[in-house]
Amino acid sequence: MLRGVPLGLITVFPDPIALHLGPLNIGWYGLGYVVAVGVMLLVSQREAILRGFDPRHITNALIVVAVLALIGARLYHVIDQWGYYSQNLPAIVLPPYSGLGLYGGVAGAIVGVLIYVRRNNLPFWGALDVLVPGTLLAQGIARWGNFFNQELYGPPTDAPWGITIGCDHRIPDYPCSTYPEATTGYHPLFFYESALDITGGLVALWLSRRQMARLRDGDLASFWFIWYGTVRFALETFRFSYDWKLLGIMPTAMFIGVAIVTFGIVTIVLRHRSPAPPASEPPAAEDSTDEGKPELEVPRGQEALQG
Repeated sequence: MLRGVPLGLITVFPDPIALHLGPLNIGWYGLGYVVAVGVMLLVSQREAILRGFDPRHITNALIVVAVLALIGARLYHVIDQWGYYSQNLPAIVLPPYSGLGLYGGVAGAIVGVLIYVRRNNLPFWGALDVLVPGTLLAQGIARWGNFFNQELYGPPTDAPWGITIGCDHRIPDYPCSTYPEATTGYHPLFFYESALDITGGLVALWLSRRQMARLRDGDLASFWFIWYGTVRFALETFRFSYDWKLLGIMPTAMFIGVAIVTFGIVTIVLRHRSPAPPASEPPAAEDSTDEGKPELEVPRGQEALQG
């Protein structure tokens, strides 16, 4: 049990609702996701232009990718909390839709990207590379929704950056009778992940702009697997005692973290074992004077389907 008030304890109990518009309540969590998606779209469009893709593909793919990401994220959460949902099946699909799992969302989003690129004859790995910097930045922004919802926190800490968690948001391991609300700080896992995600996004942008000549298609996607898998594995150690465990041995997110880090390393090694293929010249714009208006140049990298 912690004694006294930790130095610098952040005693803030945020209101999860940002705006009250009559009967409609708009939460900070939702607003955070809107801002995150906006940043992802803007950054990804810039990356698309840099790599020779039509930036309109980013917005065109948004609906199918977002819908499948939401389904995947919700499914991951439902499986995690199946003990509750098995007794409350309507709660799986009826509002409020509290509870999303990031790994499930990423899996759904990747399926959405795969469907879109196959329909539009685009390279799968190249498309993922376009999305990586903006996705990491968006993850870092969206994590602040957890702060307003008083969730994604770690064990008690005396660190000066510890945050208070209201008694009604505590897991059973940390009852207020043992850990007083006014004097107990907790590791702000949401902030740790946010800072590391944004850092990863900036590193991905640097790689994309400064090391493009050394990268192969899919390298940034592999970077995401390595970076986020490592981050998530490390942060799950703060939740080891109460997180969803696979076969009761280790938190599922830690297993997934190890798996995707391994996958990222292996795919990079395999790509760079052989000499780099010669750079292809972007095709010249077609002469469309017969139709009376110019056509868009076919961006480099869209002629063939990969992956």
